[in-house]
Amino acid sequence: MYWKMVQGWFSALFHRVWRRGLMRSGMVTGLLLAIVVLGLGVAYRERGRGNLHKLKAKIETPQRAELKVPRPGGKEAITLMRTRLEGDPTPEFLSATMLPGRGMNVLQIAAYIPGRGEVNLLASPSVGDAEHAMSGKGEDTAGLASLTMGGAFEVPWAGGIWGTPAQTADHVTVTWRSHAMTLPVATGGMVAGGGLLLETPADSAGTTAMPDGGDAQATFRAGDFGAHWPSKTEVTVAMLLSSRSIELTVTARNTGDVAEPIGIGWRPRFAVLDGRRQQMRLRIPGQMRAVRDRATGQPSGVLVPVAGTPYDFNASGGAGLGQMELDDSFTDLHQELLDSGPVAELSDPANGFGLRLTALSPTIKTMRVVAPASGDFVTIDPEFNYDDPLGREWGEDTGMVVLQPGQTTQWKVRLEIYSLSDAGSM
Repeated sequence: MYWKMVQGWFSALFHRVWRRGLMRSGMVTGLLLAIVVLGLGVAYRERGRGNLHKLKAKIETPQRAELKVPRPGGKEAITLMRTRLEGDPTPEFLSATMLPGRGMNVLQIAAYIPGRGEVNLLASPSVGDAEHAMSGKGEDTAGLASLTMGGAFEVPWAGGIWGTPAQTADHVTVTWRSHAMTLPVATGGMVAGGGLLLETPADSAGTTAMPDGGDAQATFRAGDFGAHWPSKTEVTVAMLLSSRSIELTVTARNTGDVAEPIGIGWRPRFAVLDGRRQQMRLRIPGQMRAVRDRATGQPSGVLVPVAGTPYDFNASGGAGLGQMELDDSFTDLHQELLDSGPVAELSDPANGFGLRLTALSPTIKTMRVVAPASGDFVTIDPEFNYDDPLGREWGEDTGMVVLQPGQTTQWKVRLEIYSLSDAGSM
């Protein structure tokens, strides 16, 4: 009882002092203003010392770390995007992502497929995972990781070149017109694969938006490619994206003072959706096939007809892949009357769409197909040259274009997407 009386007395005293004294006298308002003024003064002094900036940086740093942009090859990826045509019931391209830090590798192409929604057409990791894999070390020596994802551009040759061991470890020596070149190879191997643009960063790159897509372009002043290539070369890679087609163009110009051989290719790893490889169908317009050693992969220099063999994919609509293992180059390419060039097709009946790849440059002499029986991708690589284009097993013409000083050559293809229900009318 006494304790409650003491509590009541103190409560009444506090009420009289606070409400009647401090609040009505304006002392609280003055005290609050003094605190605000003091805080502003301290902030002004700390700003002059740079401490406020440091505090702001500490606050923002975690957010910036979360927003860190991947840069494969040291350069930010380029993505061309477009909006899907509403109400259109046919497949269409939506975006394309390229890596100017890695030879303009086409890392991914996204498309809308009716009944499936948005899908990725290339067997590739994310940009962030690509940056991690493209370290320049181990399996990525000489940029070879670029050949395991997306679609790498191959310059100044496509495919493989076999040579003799060089004095430098993990390199081979090859000769063209008495000019020796030292080319990097995979660890322990004897073949240089995929050209020398794989890990090359662009000297300049840019994009332009268009009503139904956009284009991107990158320029590489490659010099002798760091491998004593006979002359100096400038390479330009360009892409034009629209709803139904993607055009890819590679231009090589001899900026040196002597002749040089040039081969160009593009190695896209088209994804097998849902793991249904057996039901996919392939059409390749090649009437001859290069025979190769299945153990080493090196071509023998012999071309054989495909007609009447399991390697004949010439029929309209192609042939089923089934369990067939493919790592072969097809030559003697032919085109139909109304086509713009030799046409290869990869169709997916289970998902109702197909991809059509047209070689628009007459200098594209061969198409190499890689399709592991248990793999999740199929590669169709339109190339200037045969495999091992500087090898002695071939005659003079292996598809390499000889550029004199100042001359230019162009490689160009068109990739189209279409509905299988409309294929008969195209």
